[in-house]
Amino acid sequence: MVSLDAPQDCVFRLPNWIRGSYLVRDFAKHVSALAAEREGAALAIERLDKSSFRVLAPAGAVTLRYSVYAYDESVRKAFIDTRRGFFNASSLVYCPAGFEQSAFALRVEKPALAAAQDWQLATALNAVDADASGFGAYRAANYETLIDSPVEMAAFQRIDFVARDVPHTLTLSGRCEVDRARLVQDLTRICSAQREMFGDEPAMPRYWFLTHVTANSYGGLEHRESTALVCARADLPRPGTTGLSREYRTFLGLCSHEYFHLWNVKRITPQGFAGSDLQAAGYSRDLWHYEGVTSYYDDLFLLRAGVIDAPSYLDLVAEAATRLERTPARLAHTLADASFETWIKYYQPDENSPNASTNYYVKGALVALCLDLILRRDSIATLDDVLRALWQRYGRVDVPAPEGALEAVAAELSSLDLKPFFDAALRGTAELALAETLADFGVLAQRRVATGDSDGGGRNTAVPLRCTLGCKLKADGSVAHVITGSPAQQAGLAGGDVLIALDGFNISAGNFARRLNALAPGVPVELFWFRSDELMRAQITPQAAAADTWTLTLMDTLNATMAARRQAWLNV
Repeated sequence: MVSLDAPQDCVFRLPNWIRGSYLVRDFAKHVSALAAEREGAALAIERLDKSSFRVLAPAGAVTLRYSVYAYDESVRKAFIDTRRGFFNASSLVYCPAGFEQSAFALRVEKPALAAAQDWQLATALNAVDADASGFGAYRAANYETLIDSPVEMAAFQRIDFVARDVPHTLTLSGRCEVDRARLVQDLTRICSAQREMFGDEPAMPRYWFLTHVTANSYGGLEHRESTALVCARADLPRPGTTGLSREYRTFLGLCSHEYFHLWNVKRITPQGFAGSDLQAAGYSRDLWHYEGVTSYYDDLFLLRAGVIDAPSYLDLVAEAATRLERTPARLAHTLADASFETWIKYYQPDENSPNASTNYYVKGALVALCLDLILRRDSIATLDDVLRALWQRYGRVDVPAPEGALEAVAAELSSLDLKPFFDAALRGTAELALAETLADFGVLAQRRVATGDSDGGGRNTAVPLRCTLGCKLKADGSVAHVITGSPAQQAGLAGGDVLIALDGFNISAGNFARRLNALAPGVPVELFWFRSDELMRAQITPQAAAADTWTLTLMDTLNATMAARRQAWLNV
């Protein structure tokens, strides 16, 4: 129910997308049983478009009543069952036109369910009259604040810690056993390192990591004083375990990424997104900056915080370089276009995406790395300095950044002619000079042949593959995608096909690499697969496995200049 003192014929709108997730999601499709009334009398509603309507009414208080289907377990919409509830107000609360800057009051009542007896509520919204469990009345200064403050409700675990004098809270909704002390230690280090970079700004009453723990999920969405996360149980450190598992490292990287958005996106914001009223898509060619630069820093801050060492950090860079290397689209789809077209490319992937779409997170992070190293090598500036300048000029004073802001500030602070670099990296499709640039910092970057489908890059001493068909399988044995020009494409394979036999032997996702290693490059073999319910058959000629997998290692021998650069960058 929504009530307000509305002028005659007030128009109400629900957003069509949520900031930070660049896909038109049409939240209004989940609304039903919409009705309006004034003092108990029904009022006429005129539909204007898919997300807007007009209430025909005399001046006075108008009450809207409607239901919302809430069963989306992602971080983007709304969800409720007997275990937990979660919502972004952008998928629930209509905004009356002309009231965007008005204060909004929100009351959340605990569900009248036995299963919800122990529920608590967590949100960055300002509490006005909330009980000990957090349920009650809240206030938002304006509609933007309301929709930028997600709400988590569950019998969650609450873990509090302080980073650079700012209170932080991690909530864990879902069954899990965790090493609370270790989470506090690692998150404190990461958040403190990031806050220190920006001079302990901005000040805020508390930051919230609202985390939904599931069997096997991953994702996050940034907000101004909080983030909504979803992770797998295996991602969290269990009591009594030691060492840094790959899964836990991934969770900490997610927290680091979303926390860095506190500056880079939520306050240093592109004009194309800030100016959008969330009805139609907003566009920017700088999304590589807002997501790619953040992706560069998320892992770098694991190193700076002492959570991982330099060789482990370089493994993460190698994995990113490998992902890019295995994406043919990098040679056809520019980073600027990938940023601009995120509405139809990144957020709507299909089996042809590796051939058609560049990932601005991955390539953006590698461009940010190259830029940082060029600045460190050829000037007195660093990418840290560029981000701090952007913070002072735009984020700190809440002024949206114009297109190309990072390019302009980097050139200004470094006094370098960076236009050729940016033209090639952002608006061209030439390969990045990754190995050459890293070599100037005492890091050896080499390509090698993968050891199997699970080999995503980094240090690996297993036996390399002999052959490839140029396709990747899902866990169920179906084809995820086929690389353009590969043997698989030439044989007629397509996404969704289910492979069943190769060279007379049954194949599955589990034994695919082993079967490939038994073949000889250039020697044709028979392949059988199902397309829908039809058995397909063709000859396929495996080709030699390409050296498309990166390994980055610290050089043992380097001169004084390289050593000083590496020390300043990696602290090693």
